[in-house]
Formats: sequence, structure tokens, C-alpha cells
Amino acid sequence: MSGVYRASARVFRPWKNGGGTTAEILCWPEGAGFDDFTLRLSTARVAASGPFSAFPGVDRVLTVIEGGAMVLHLEGRAQALAPLVPFAFAGDVACRAEVTGPLLDFNVMTRRPSLARVVAGPLDPAARFALLLAPVAGLARLDLVDLAAVGPGLRADLRGAPAVAVEI
Repeated sequence: MSGVYRASARVFRPWKNGGGTTAEILCWPEGAGFDDFTLRLSTARVAASGPFSAFPGVDRVLTVIEGGAMVLHLEGRAQALAPLVPFAFAGDVACRAEVTGPLLDFNVMTRRPSLARVVAGPLDPAARFALLLAPVAGLARLDLVDLAAVGPGLRADLRGAPAVAVEI
């Protein structure tokens, strides 16, 4: 189905530091690398504490989806990430994660001046993308839907579904 990025099709690749794996869901423009994307959506399995990669000129929003607790250490301050509470921070700031056990997160990265607003809860009709938190309308948990690329019937079926929504 066009506009649906199936969780079952994701390929997780190991990080350089061995602390986890990442699966890119989508990247704009298509084929862009880490130095020239405008938008990147991904999920990560975090297995161990360690540093984050730096992304100069990029803003990030991280949402813990399931699993253990995560605390981000950013420029001398600690920020505990509650499950399903998106946390925004600059990608050029040195960041280290401390985790209590394996977890899965959803990562939204936008290159400035682009901005993303990320909200967890019932799906907001203003959203552009929705990472589903429960099966709905024939879709699986953690499928990502590009709401601008699917028909009005599916958008209506998804209204109010539990999701992490991204507005661009």
C-alpha cells in the first residue's frame, strides 16, 4: 500500500559503537545521506549506554516507544525520557544516553530551518506521519503511515488511533 512503511520490512543495522541498531524508515530527499537530508525518520533498538552521533544543523525529537528507561546527558544536564513523551534537542549538542535495559525509540530528525512537532496520543488530523502504537485498519503496530500519500478512507479509519504523530 502506497504511503505505508511496514514495520515488518525494516532492516536494522548496527551502530559503530555497538550499543544498538537503527532502521531508517524514510529519508527526504530520497537517497540523501547524513549530511544532506531534510527529514529522517527511524527507529532504534538501544541495548547499551553510550554516546549519540553528532548531527550539526539538525534538530532531533526522540520518543521511547517500549522497553527500559533512558536518560540523556546533554551539556551537563540530565533529562529522563518518559515512555511516549517526545523530547526535542539539538543534534549538534554532545549527547550521551544511559539506559537501564533494552528499548526501542522513534527518532525524528529535521535539518534547520525545517521543524517537526511530535506528539504521542490519539492521532491528530494535522499530522503528516503517524507511527502506529496499536494495530488498526489492517495495519500493524509500529507501521508508519504518510497521511498525505494515503486515501481519505484510510485517513478516516486512523483518526484517533494511538500513534506518535509528526507534523512538518
